[in-house]
Amino acid sequence: MRESRGVKRVSEPILEARRLTQDFPLGRGGKIRALDDVSLAIVPGEFFGLVGESGAGKSTLGRCFLGLRRPDAGELLFQGHPVVSAADQKRLRQAAGMIFQDPAAAMNPRMPVFEIVAEPLRIAKAASGAALRARVSGLLMQVGLDEGFLARYPGELSGGQQQRVCIARALACDPLLLVADEPVASLDVSAAAQIANLLMELRRRRKLACLFISHDLSMVRHLCDRIGVLWRGRLVEAAPAAELCGNPRHPYTMALLAAASACGCSAIKPLPDRQPPDGGGLREISPGHFVLQ
Repeated sequence: MRESRGVKRVSEPILEARRLTQDFPLGRGGKIRALDDVSLAIVPGEFFGLVGESGAGKSTLGRCFLGLRRPDAGELLFQGHPVVSAADQKRLRQAAGMIFQDPAAAMNPRMPVFEIVAEPLRIAKAASGAALRARVSGLLMQVGLDEGFLARYPGELSGGQQQRVCIARALACDPLLLVADEPVASLDVSAAAQIANLLMELRRRRKLACLFISHDLSMVRHLCDRIGVLWRGRLVEAAPAAELCGNPRHPYTMALLAAASACGCSAIKPLPDRQPPDGGGLREISPGHFVLQ
């Protein structure tokens, strides 16, 4: 068995985190560690699922991946180059799209769908006039909405339709990577399944990579190639999806799967408060299966 600080793949990563650490201040000079020495890499076309209970650091990692947060330590590499300068940040953001948990909150309720989807194209100066309208119409068609939605407002749409609009906006500048932060958590079961199927179809057609953050273990296993488990800011296990769900090796991963099975659902429930192990890196115990020891 060999020891590794990161979770590597043979292909060149599109985005790689190396030993990211992020603290948030508390009152009276205290702090809470949201990310603790986290390393992982996503290769082109890969869906990487990130699971863990609330407060594990999943959304913080997603924001670091988009350059929306600068970590206190560690580095982020985009296509092999460190993301350091403002120009690096801009390049990363142009190549990445974000899908939020609550689509209604992610859109301006006073803007029609056309303007919501067109906004990133205007900012990037990618299209204007008739070409802009055609581009927006094409994006809506890709997410299963017709031109009749262009003049509608978010409040006139169902939750599933709102999320489709948000996905169209995330795709506007032809990203190489999506960060999807609980994209189906606010939807009913039927709409969630439709959005999951849409993401799979978009992946097939666009060869997209995605960091898929979720509490839903069955959804993550269905959509993702690999799964990483965050526990109190630490990546404790990462493996191919079927391997991790069928042969979990870290006690926290085992507890997550057991809790989901015991309650008859796939959602991650809060577990007893226990300290993560101190020190050490991720050890590869079998090909592609890494565990914090």
